[in-house]
Amino acid sequence: MPAVPKKKKRVNVRTPEVMERVQAEVANHYQSSIVEKVRSRGGVLTIGKTTVRLAQQFGFCYGVERAIDLAYASRRVFPDNRIFLIGEIIHNPEVNRQLEEMKIVSLPWREMDEQYDDLDENDVVIVPAFGAPISFMDKVESQGCQIVDTTCGDVMKVWRRVRNFAKDGVTSIIHGKADHEETRATASRAAGDDGKGSYLIVLTLEDVDVVCDYIRNGGDREAFLSRFSGSVSEGFDPDKHLKQVGVANQTTMLKSETEEIQRRVRVAIEDRDGSADNFLVFDTICGATQERQDALFEMLNHHMDVLLVVGGYNSSNTTHLVEIGEKELPTFFIRSAKCLKSLEEIVHYDLHRKTEVNSEFKGFTGDGDLVVGITAGASCPSNLIEETILKAFELRGVSPEQVREA
Repeated sequence: MPAVPKKKKRVNVRTPEVMERVQAEVANHYQSSIVEKVRSRGGVLTIGKTTVRLAQQFGFCYGVERAIDLAYASRRVFPDNRIFLIGEIIHNPEVNRQLEEMKIVSLPWREMDEQYDDLDENDVVIVPAFGAPISFMDKVESQGCQIVDTTCGDVMKVWRRVRNFAKDGVTSIIHGKADHEETRATASRAAGDDGKGSYLIVLTLEDVDVVCDYIRNGGDREAFLSRFSGSVSEGFDPDKHLKQVGVANQTTMLKSETEEIQRRVRVAIEDRDGSADNFLVFDTICGATQERQDALFEMLNHHMDVLLVVGGYNSSNTTHLVEIGEKELPTFFIRSAKCLKSLEEIVHYDLHRKTEVNSEFKGFTGDGDLVVGITAGASCPSNLIEETILKAFELRGVSPEQVREA
């Protein structure tokens, strides 16, 4: 007789008494009175010859706040249980360090290993804000675990779109990073409930041009599949699966780039078919991501001598802020204020070399006027932004006490 599958257990940890304590704890860890002070002054604080300018929108979004609240609440509700997290709750090392101190253990998210086999019905598994692939969800449910799902609502909107594409026989072209947690989760939904749906993941405009050329002219099928190895659904056939397509995206991508990808694919379909009837598209960029990008564009209308972008190096939405900034002025992607080593040395992540580097920067030296711009991605807490503000002023001879009293 076949074994009866264990019933999945979705747990609601958002009870009023728990959340009141959790939100106070989260605020104590991550909020900042100095950031709120600068915000109240229109995002600008000047002391002597040094000015710090903050973007109008930066830092934690609602989805990130919710995910962190639920993770903290999980430990409150289950003080004695083993608690696991699929990967990272968000892409910020400070937040993930705090969860480690609460004995919330990260599980692998690229591949399932024996740790998943050891889970049982007494264990709690947290699903991160990015979501998780269907295979991972099926596994933890089959183990009978209690599940706390923090998946962002904007991510789930994309899942609904690509599931509908799959039902209608439409291939999902997903703009995203093939090895990103969210994109992997989205791709698993694009395969459809029966696993027969098709998808193709593209990252760059160069990728899209290859796809568009194949849509118009066909080509070398094997060369196409070799180029996109690891970025297509099982059994993907460009001759078959590029007939009718819909574009979706990892929610944290650069909006202008996603829109250009949509435009190019649409034109390719029109060139081939004479109409866009076989092209579908929906705006699935996260609202918070768009707000932070728009706020940076507005910020760039004002004079700044240097831009500091604060956040985890593996944060996609933060990376795109760096891409926007570095086209206009010296821009440094820093993990925290500790990266500002001295008046002349900054440790930062180089997007092009894909590694952390030490760079000389003369901008903090001298006694002339200096305007420092600061922004952060949706996964960066305000306490890290506060530390960056204080360090920028400190490098210019302004003490933390002077900043707090200003």
